[in-house]
Amino acid sequence: MNLSKLRRQIAWEAARLMYQRQETEYYRAKMKAARHVCQGWVKPADLPSNAEIRDEIQAFARLHEGDQRTANLRDMRLEALRMMRLLARFRPRLIGSVLTGHVRKGSDIDLHVFSDSLQAITAALDDEGVVYDVQHKRVRKHGEERIYVHVRIKDRFPFELTVYPADKVHYVFKSSITGKAIERASIAELEQLLARAYPELNIDQAVEEAEQQVDRFQVYQSLLLPLENVKQSRKYHPEGDALYHSLQVFDLARDELPYDEEFLLAALLHDVGKAIDPREHVRAALEALDGFITPRTAWLIEHHMDGQAALDRTLGARAHRRLRQSADYDELLLLARCDRDGRQPGVEAPELEEALDYIRDLDITFGVV
Repeated sequence: MNLSKLRRQIAWEAARLMYQRQETEYYRAKMKAARHVCQGWVKPADLPSNAEIRDEIQAFARLHEGDQRTANLRDMRLEALRMMRLLARFRPRLIGSVLTGHVRKGSDIDLHVFSDSLQAITAALDDEGVVYDVQHKRVRKHGEERIYVHVRIKDRFPFELTVYPADKVHYVFKSSITGKAIERASIAELEQLLARAYPELNIDQAVEEAEQQVDRFQVYQSLLLPLENVKQSRKYHPEGDALYHSLQVFDLARDELPYDEEFLLAALLHDVGKAIDPREHVRAALEALDGFITPRTAWLIEHHMDGQAALDRTLGARAHRRLRQSADYDELLLLARCDRDGRQPGVEAPELEEALDYIRDLDITFGVV
């Protein structure tokens, strides 16, 4: 096979693996792609560079995401500026795809922050009610082992903060892709970039509006967590608390329709009203979720008790006829069966964070844009 054609095929396959998040590292992606394309060993010299794979990833993004990618880039840059202002005393620098414009679905907003105290950074995030987790990653480069500290923030767009000592603020970091100095921007430089790229934009007003944006997954989490303290009748719910039940129902629903976000949300959220008003839990759930779920998810939650009655054949003929007229009738019965089966004591169920992450990443997992 022509070497240039071989490189392109390997680059394309590696880019596909990374775009679909089956691989996250260039080296692993290109080796896996090479095995797939060549069906055997390939010389290292025949492998594409990281830059070639990155260009192919961008081609995937342009093809599959279209105009939405441009809108996302602007919103992500505004979110980056909002977070950088919040962390201003830690001298934040924006790096990566949000700065260069090479974003794709699921891209992180990558920031370098500089402080000798990780606790000072997390305290600033805690003061703002930011949801995050801290990870320590051991990396070996050039025969030397280092531990990198990452703060991962789950918000409307995901952030990855890499924490460096304060005296590294002027250090020149180099790209693993190009070997050249990493492009980065301070708060002032990002503001200048925004002014050039979006001259019609009132930056301060746009950032203020971004602050008002609510991450719907944080809303879901805040409504689901109290269910852990909602104890139910042992006769009908021998499994225990309402959160454990909801996670069982979600897991069963995922086995049935793993790609249907609206259905999965209905399964996970159908009982959130029990922590608000146990006597009118359906109405309470719909009021609390108003504006954060689609009409289809709302319909499934609204009628999930009717679905149970339909299975039991205790639903009135007229009400049953109305349900059958809906295009989502079959999914409603499926939800009712999952609701009924999700009442098993002691069975394994996903953690709440795992369930929310699964739904959040659906568009990446199944290639939906």
